[in-house]
Amino acid sequence: MAGDEAAEVLKRADEEEVEFVSLWFTDILGFLKSFVIPVDELEKALQEGMGFDGSSIEGFARIEESDMIAKPDPGTFAILPRSDPAGTVTGRMFCDIFEPDGSPYDGDPRGALRRSLKKAAELGYTFYVGPELEYFYFKDSQNASGLDAGGYFDLTPRDAATDLRRDTVQALRRMGIAVEYVHHEVAPSQHEIDLHYMDALSMADAAMTYRLVVKEVAMKHGVYATFMPKPLFGENGSGMHTHQSLFKGDENAFFDPDDKHHLSETARAYIAGLLTHAREICSVVAQWVNSYKRLVPGYEAPVYISWARRNRSTLVRVPMYKPGKAEATRVEFRCPDPACNPYLAFSVMLAAGLKGIEEGYELAGPVEEDIFEMSPEHRAKRGIESLPGSLAEAIALTERSELVREAMGDHIFEKFVANKKIECDMYRVHVSRYELDKYLPVL
Repeated sequence: MAGDEAAEVLKRADEEEVEFVSLWFTDILGFLKSFVIPVDELEKALQEGMGFDGSSIEGFARIEESDMIAKPDPGTFAILPRSDPAGTVTGRMFCDIFEPDGSPYDGDPRGALRRSLKKAAELGYTFYVGPELEYFYFKDSQNASGLDAGGYFDLTPRDAATDLRRDTVQALRRMGIAVEYVHHEVAPSQHEIDLHYMDALSMADAAMTYRLVVKEVAMKHGVYATFMPKPLFGENGSGMHTHQSLFKGDENAFFDPDDKHHLSETARAYIAGLLTHAREICSVVAQWVNSYKRLVPGYEAPVYISWARRNRSTLVRVPMYKPGKAEATRVEFRCPDPACNPYLAFSVMLAAGLKGIEEGYELAGPVEEDIFEMSPEHRAKRGIESLPGSLAEAIALTERSELVREAMGDHIFEKFVANKKIECDMYRVHVSRYELDKYLPVL
């Protein structure tokens, strides 16, 4: 199969008159990395991979062990939208990273997700996800000055970004990425483009592509797009609500026609796994200091560890069942944000859910009341815990988590924790504008 896919890539590259191929991969923080090869090197790359120096990539190798091999995945071949005035055709492929001896590299986030998906496959499951990635358009990257004062689902003339969203969707579709919904979000100049659900590895690749395409289209229009979780004080932040389900063959393992919520025991145990391990995986799905400016009560962000069907103040929501749509039965995990590393985020979410299934976790009843309106005493009586209030708190929980260590692998886990501790320390010693405005005049 791999040989057939490689042959198909070579054939398509010839038919499309491709001149260059960009090889993509990510570091542990989810930043996209790439290098470009001329099409003459494509066959060699598909057969043997291409060597590169990994010593300067965050979370990759040390200088004394820096040689890495990037082997392109032929199933990810796509033609990039043309931006070169000369009309040069460039293809792209995502890569898996290997050691020089041919063994998978432990520091590759794509490899970490592959390992988690292999574990799911051994249990008979295919993991599907459908993330909703929100973002903002600003006039430039220097200040958060928006393009419009629109709100949820607003249309022109108040929504100045209609053309940007249209061009972004067209670019994604040309690259083979299906889009379901496009709309203005709640905050001024905030937007959302929802991708059609797919298997988790393909979706992680698609999410990385999506973030780059959104930014590049914005740049062509002379504006700046950001996936920063909370760029505006007093407004909703950007989330990445992640819809997810497990299938066995063509059957949705989450669906039970006889259950009042149409949830199988598998789905209930999966949800219980997400809720039980939410605090320890939080630093991975919300991985920046700024992420915790979004995860506060009052801005539609999920803070409280509970589940429901209609209640969007809960951490996990189960969308209502539509008759005849058993395949759409899913759970929505609402605390991730779009600035996370999708490979690691999907890996830890899956690990938490599978843990619930394997250990037979019991799921408590849904919480349909507005948790934001509950008193602390009422929440405590109901046993409703909160997510970590800061990255420092979150990473301290992650550091003790065997589940996250297993989902990431030792190498990524240790590098990720070390990087986040440095980020927390840098933030802790920073003197902010708020502190100067509040304290300098009076102390």
